[in-house]
Amino acid sequence: MGIVLDENLTKIDTTKIPNHIAIIMDGNGRWATKRSLPRQLGHQEGMKRVVEIVECSKEIGIKHLTLYAFSTENWKRPKMEIDALMNLLILFIRNELDKIHRNDVKIKVLGDLKKLPYLAQKEVNRAINKTIDNKSMTLNIALNYGGRQELVNATKAILVDIKMGIINIDDINENTISNYLDTKGQPDPDLIIRPSGELRLSNFLIYQSAYSEFYFSNVLWPDFKKNDLYKAIIDFQSRNRRFGGV
Repeated sequence: MGIVLDENLTKIDTTKIPNHIAIIMDGNGRWATKRSLPRQLGHQEGMKRVVEIVECSKEIGIKHLTLYAFSTENWKRPKMEIDALMNLLILFIRNELDKIHRNDVKIKVLGDLKKLPYLAQKEVNRAINKTIDNKSMTLNIALNYGGRQELVNATKAILVDIKMGIINIDDINENTISNYLDTKGQPDPDLIIRPSGELRLSNFLIYQSAYSEFYFSNVLWPDFKKNDLYKAIIDFQSRNRRFGGV
């Protein structure tokens, strides 16, 4: 298997590495169900892929990595599953934060943390504060995130600043809106990857994905390894990105 990984890695053009990759981590529950296991075990296995993909992304030179971990719609899931997800988030930070910090990775959060349990909020904020000055890579974790809610929040913030005279309505443009989003100061994703066979965005980075390339894979997230990331990048590099031009 190591030989296959090396072969795919050597096919990547290091001069065309995507600046920003975003991943919709999907398929944990189905992975567990296929094996007659509790859904929580699927999430545990999926967490191992988070560690692997973050490390791999840093190694190959990706500057921004966004992981869709928990959406605003995920609160509809059973309480036991939500509790398990929050506990995994806490465990991930406690186990991996020191390594992430040593690797000069900055952790940021997209979404509203206030609805998360107190301990999860505390650990996430600790991770944000500890890594705030790191510069090699930014790891965005989308938690209680929804693209539509992000746009609602941005609209409200713009209206408040117009009312206060901070900005003029005639000066509002696409860049203005970008500066009110959770990804302020970061480039839009070049590549959005969705494992699990689903072919939709699911309310993820709606504004930011206007010119993103999409890569869909039938591999469920707990089985999504380095080799699958390499394949996605190789596919991305084969495309002609015209941004509306010829």
